[in-house]
Amino acid sequence: MGEELREIQVNGRRAQPRRWLRPVLDLLYPPCCAACAVRTSDHSALCPACWTQMRFIERPYCEVLGIPFSYDLGEGMLSAEAIAAPPVFDRLRAVALHEGPARALVHGLKYRDRTDLAPMMAAWMRRAGGSHLEQCEAIIPVPLHWTRLVLRRFNQAAELARALSRQSDRPLVVAALSRSKRTKRQVGLTAKAREANLRAAFKVAKGHENEVFGKRVVLVDDVYTTGATVASAARALKRAGATEVTVLTFAMALRQPI
Repeated sequence: MGEELREIQVNGRRAQPRRWLRPVLDLLYPPCCAACAVRTSDHSALCPACWTQMRFIERPYCEVLGIPFSYDLGEGMLSAEAIAAPPVFDRLRAVALHEGPARALVHGLKYRDRTDLAPMMAAWMRRAGGSHLEQCEAIIPVPLHWTRLVLRRFNQAAELARALSRQSDRPLVVAALSRSKRTKRQVGLTAKAREANLRAAFKVAKGHENEVFGKRVVLVDDVYTTGATVASAARALKRAGATEVTVLTFAMALRQPI
């Protein structure tokens, strides 16, 4: 597993510059760890220390919510959370727990304009999505409200979705889902407050219904926390006739050990 993930780390990079130009670029922009910025031998990679701290989510995990189990409970097992409150989406898959280097990568992309990290992160997401990504008919990013998009200048979920689409050769559908309600910032809100904040926040845009109706959709976001955001978005997609919604994120905030 470790060697496979390391290969993904390398192959997830964008196209390299011409061989003669690379030494010049390395001199101007020395390669460094994507998470901690310590000098490394290559661009868009993790240093050994950060690599060992990445908590990748591997089986066994809940088949619906993707929450990792500490031991194998058997094929098809669900977490107590998935049984008590089944989500509106069909399943969730994530690359790693939202801590350490994974958290640093998410924050780098989201808050420090490190859009160059998207291809590397998407390569790991492609592996996590597996057959559900390979068989999907639309990759849809969780949209930002237009006012927040103006302030931030880009949507981190859209950057990940765009890289995923290129790497998996699956259709990217950006305009189908829109954020019709300007919500409060989710940070610091309780689970119930997040749900209320995001109620009816998304809709499928007029004229784009055929891009969703009858389709197997992969809904992309950077982090899964309480699930309120992706639940609201998935609900809008299901109402528009999506037959299956798989949520695919880079990181997952694990609230309690399983």
